[in-house]
Amino acid sequence: MTLNLNRRTALAHAASLTLALLAAPAFAQSYPDKPITFIVPFAAGSATDQLARTLGQSVGADSKQPVIVENKPGASGMPAAQAAARSAPDGYTVFITTNTTHAANAHLFKTLSYDPVKDFAPVTAIGKGGQILVVNVTSPYKTVADLIAKARKEPGKLSFGAGSSSSRVAVELFKQMTGTDILHVPYKSNPFAITDLLGGQIDMMITDSSTGVPQVKAGKLRALGVSTAKRSPLLPEVPTIDEAGVKGYDMGYWFAAYVPAGTPAAVVQRLRELLIAATKSPAATAFFAATGTEAFTTTPAGLAKFQLDEAHKWGKVIRAAGIEAE
Repeated sequence: MTLNLNRRTALAHAASLTLALLAAPAFAQSYPDKPITFIVPFAAGSATDQLARTLGQSVGADSKQPVIVENKPGASGMPAAQAAARSAPDGYTVFITTNTTHAANAHLFKTLSYDPVKDFAPVTAIGKGGQILVVNVTSPYKTVADLIAKARKEPGKLSFGAGSSSSRVAVELFKQMTGTDILHVPYKSNPFAITDLLGGQIDMMITDSSTGVPQVKAGKLRALGVSTAKRSPLLPEVPTIDEAGVKGYDMGYWFAAYVPAGTPAAVVQRLRELLIAATKSPAATAFFAATGTEAFTTTPAGLAKFQLDEAHKWGKVIRAAGIEAE
């Protein structure tokens, strides 16, 4: 599947969102007046779930309305995205998601049950961060070079788990840049893959910091490398994958909020205000610090443009890695 809107059309759509917001009607002042549901495309305990629950606490406190987090893991977030897209466009169903559903999936699957552009109204970006390459602490691999050597010596023998497109594409890029063959084992969400990594069912994974770092600090997993160009403040002693010998390697992830297409612009604006305030709350600040995530917010139009640019970027990486659409 390819995105249905070209760059000019998408940017025009983003501009129209801005104009609509300037003309926001007064009825937005009554929003919200009932509980809000945050749909999350990954399992409880995942980075996206933790962030959604953190933001939900703040939004609930500020709006005086409960925020319910509904997890719909599986199929790289497609069931969750479809459910969110088909919800009433009234601002009471919010999709807290990542580049998996809104940048990568269009290039990983021949058909999607939702359109990442046409079916959603962007609200704001929320944050961005990096991942870590981890193995079981009992693993014989002490460095990235050790892992590469084994993978080259015995192609297809090692396996990696991935419960999101971010995790999968990070390893696929690693394979492409190192000339290795490592078997992909899919999971509904990264916490499930972590469980099997701890149990020895898989050999490695590149996972978000919020699910991987606690296991590293508990002495259960060994971190071999950081996926971004700079070292993580959470694990300053761990080299980047680039520093470890895979020159030019750099792959991160991002979070964002969307509502169904057709949601009134005034409601989108009020929701954006609540979410941006939530990213500045003490709980969110603590989450960002603990997970090595950077707060990152935008206008709706800014998110539309950012998403379009990211879709092109992820498509390029996926094609370069030789991943065939499923």
